[in-house]
Amino acid sequence: MSSLHRWRPLAMDAALAAVVAAMLTATVLVTPGAGAVDLAAVLVGSLALVCWRRAPLVPLLISTICMLVYSVHAQPGPPAAFPVLVAVFGSVRAGHRLKAAVASAVFLGVSLAVNLSVAAGQNSQDIVQRTTLLLGWFLASGVAATVTRHRQAYLEQAEQRAAEAERTREEAARRRAGEERLRIARELHDSLTHSISIIKVQAGVAVHLARKRGEEVPAALLAIQEASGDAMRELRATLEVLRDSDGEPPGSGLDRLDDLLRRARSTGLPATVTISGIRRELPDEVDRAAYRIVQEALTNIARHAGGAAASVRVDYGGEELVVQVDDDGQASQDAPPVPGVGLLGMRERVTALGGRLRAEPRPEGGFTVRAELPLGEPS
Repeated sequence: MSSLHRWRPLAMDAALAAVVAAMLTATVLVTPGAGAVDLAAVLVGSLALVCWRRAPLVPLLISTICMLVYSVHAQPGPPAAFPVLVAVFGSVRAGHRLKAAVASAVFLGVSLAVNLSVAAGQNSQDIVQRTTLLLGWFLASGVAATVTRHRQAYLEQAEQRAAEAERTREEAARRRAGEERLRIARELHDSLTHSISIIKVQAGVAVHLARKRGEEVPAALLAIQEASGDAMRELRATLEVLRDSDGEPPGSGLDRLDDLLRRARSTGLPATVTISGIRRELPDEVDRAAYRIVQEALTNIARHAGGAAASVRVDYGGEELVVQVDDDGQASQDAPPVPGVGLLGMRERVTALGGRLRAEPRPEGGFTVRAELPLGEPS
């Protein structure tokens, strides 16, 4: 479409030049005394109009000279002015008003002088009237070109104003989004940071007191202490992202999968992991999404599967990364669990990356979460 739009004006200009050339060729053929020189002048002067839009001064010069040759030699009358009128229109439209006025004056003045000298006083009134009529045509061509030029300038200004208004709206939207991010960051800092810090401190104190009394520290307490530390780290990273619109959250990736499984086991959830394929660097968004899917799936198993065991499989394929988490809990196809916010978040992550997510009960019992994430180029 863009190529067609680019070539359309040239095709229209070529058609105009061809029509003018055909009309004047017919005039040459029926004009007494016209010959090969007049035909060549007509063809050159008319075909020069092909570039009246791109280089308006070129057809103005060529058409004026060629039509003067034709007019002086054959005295064809007003038809000889047609190419010059088009060239004058193009020059005025491009802003060359003085050059167009000079060309018009030269053409009209020479044509009038030659016609009057040939007429030798006879029919001089008709010659002056025809010249006056031509002068009106040239003035009309100049006025039409001036109006076209002003209209084009107005349309360009209107487009610029519309583009500026769009930029202003986008800037205002970005500013409002930035202010909203800062507000959310403040709310998270003032609420969650305080609560998680208390959990971490209290867990640390309990671990310290247990060790001081020589007691064995419960695994659940150690898991709470470690999980609260990780939560603080990820919360700080999230707050940094909210305060910096261009930043990317460092988050967590599959390189921390072992830590995630270790914490899950410390809470009493049996969990195994199987990794197949050639392990390699992943795009950041895929790496984070895979980690979050495993994390959310393990959390759901711990909450809802009631003592079930979890099996995590990560398959590094050539074009996609497959992450699958299965459990042997009580879920069945006859009574599937109601999808919650966690599954919705997983589906949104996978969809945003152009992947596929399957979360449903298994035929043999339990639940499976399978995400297929396109890899693309490594980051």
